[in-house]
Amino acid sequence: MVSSIANSLGFGSGIDTKQLVTDLAAASREPKIERVTQLTQQNQTRISALAQARSDLDGFADSLSQMVSDGTLRSTPTVSDDSVLSATARAGLSADSFAATVEVTQLARAQTAYSGIVADKAAAIGTGTMTLTVGGVNKTITIGATNNSLDGLAKAINASGAGVTASIVADEGGHRIILKGPTGEAGAFTLTADSGADPGLATFSYGSGGAMTLGQSAANAEFKIDGVAFSRASNIIDDVVPGMSLTLKKASPGQPVDIGASRPLDMIKQTVGDFVAVYNQMKKSLSSAANMSGSTTALRELERELANLVGKVVTSHGSINKLTDIGISSTRDGLLSLDSAKLEKALAADAGAVEALFNPRRDATHTEATDPGIAFALDAIRDKAVATDGVIDRVTKSLDARREALAEQLEKIEEREDTYRARLEKQFGGLDAKLAAFKATQTYLEQQIEMWNNQNNN
Repeated sequence: MVSSIANSLGFGSGIDTKQLVTDLAAASREPKIERVTQLTQQNQTRISALAQARSDLDGFADSLSQMVSDGTLRSTPTVSDDSVLSATARAGLSADSFAATVEVTQLARAQTAYSGIVADKAAAIGTGTMTLTVGGVNKTITIGATNNSLDGLAKAINASGAGVTASIVADEGGHRIILKGPTGEAGAFTLTADSGADPGLATFSYGSGGAMTLGQSAANAEFKIDGVAFSRASNIIDDVVPGMSLTLKKASPGQPVDIGASRPLDMIKQTVGDFVAVYNQMKKSLSSAANMSGSTTALRELERELANLVGKVVTSHGSINKLTDIGISSTRDGLLSLDSAKLEKALAADAGAVEALFNPRRDATHTEATDPGIAFALDAIRDKAVATDGVIDRVTKSLDARREALAEQLEKIEEREDTYRARLEKQFGGLDAKLAAFKATQTYLEQQIEMWNNQNNN
């Protein structure tokens, strides 16, 4: 009977208490770890989906802004003779009606003056002060023991902040100093030795009997646009033709140059199509993140703002001022579609207004407030979303906090399960000792029973 009991406990064949502890510990630990691991993976999936949505939103906004800033969508100026002048577009050029004739009669130039030859540019030239005058503003040039040389004079002039540049050039037999003022009539200058200065400094004076020689006099650019005369201190003219910067290259009196502009219609059409395609890609990644349970559902707020962008007025034009006016509309699933026929009709009616949706005009009456354009409006949505306490910022913080909480939970589970395993090992260690004692007792009893049986048989 005792032997039967021992066999039923498995003692006769041996109990693997180590494996039993391992199995019991695993049965307790694995479901808990599996659950937390599953939650961690779900949270990481949400984090990845949010990162993809933000990346697509950033890429969409940045690429559209870049196209606006680099002039890809901007009307291109045309010039009949680019040897006389060149033109580049700026925001505000209206290609539909722009045409003008330019006559350049004089280029703007800077005054220059040069000294006689000095054998050694490091040799002493005299000490004292000189007065450099540009546009009625005086600057004192001091030559002392530490800069008593032609090279020292040049450095002192350059450091004065007067706008005059001094250069030392090598010439036959030595060196000479060349002074160059700012471009334009107002940049004319004089340099005179002050009373009490060493006589040698007068050699490097210009004006009022100075010894330096005039290279060229200062002059403004003189030109006419459609017969109206203009004068500017620079050969780069940004403030005359709206939306266009002119660079005057040579004077050609009596030779008119025609300027105009052409609109990149094919690029505008491509951009409209690309806008729809990229928007849809971004929308899919954003919806993928928003459709997940948990904090990412807050992204619905951002989805609504982007959906409203389609019907948002972004220019001050009377009839073509939003994306729906050029054939872009929302489908039932929130994606965009393009009606090419409507786009062609809008371009035929007013191509400038279509261009302005993506490349808004900028002048006294067209500002970021009145004509933000699609790129500016999209930037505003993106910036709001990623700003502190914006929807993406809130969701990101929530997901990060969830990730940290799950990591802490996993750590605590491991600690508790380690404690449980240790308790099992202690308990089953005691069981082993008791079983060993039972087995010894069993062996003793079996021996005694056998002895009794043998005595009875005798």
